Amino acid sequence: MYTFIPASASQPGIRALIAALDAYQTELYPAESNHLLDLASLPSESVIMHAVVNASGAMVGCGAIVLNDDGTGEMKRVYIDARHRGQQLGEKLLDALENAALLRECHTLRLETGIKQQAAVRLYTRCGYQQRGAFAPYAEDPLSIFMEKRLTADRHLATQ
Repeated sequence: MYTFIPASASQPGIRALIAALDAYQTELYPAESNHLLDLASLPSESVIMHAVVNASGAMVGCGAIVLNDDGTGEMKRVYIDARHRGQQLGEKLLDALENAALLRECHTLRLETGIKQQAAVRLYTRCGYQQRGAFAPYAEDPLSIFMEKRLTADRHLATQ
């Protein structure tokens, strides 16, 4: 049994998950292709963060959206501990984050992921994200894949 709860990048469980994600991505990509944003350094009102919590209360996954003033947001730091994968936690986490973004009047989500993270690309594609070109502040990078999804209120109401 898992629950999805609002969280903060400063919580120890979230920091541990992000450290594991950073270590993983650092092995896959050179520094110039790693976009390891420190969410704790951003104003809290501009970040939506959720944690996946298991039955014993441990945080086993996380994800965030950084909101922009123009109604867009960027999906960041989506990670499920390897021991808890294969249970559609990624899909459920994205759904929770997207619903929270809609409540904050975010209409479009974008993301950058790496070409070596094909499981992540498959997850985002299953969840309705489509490939697009680079968006600010990124430049085109042969090791990056950029994706986008338009959020609609109908979808939000259907999942409540």
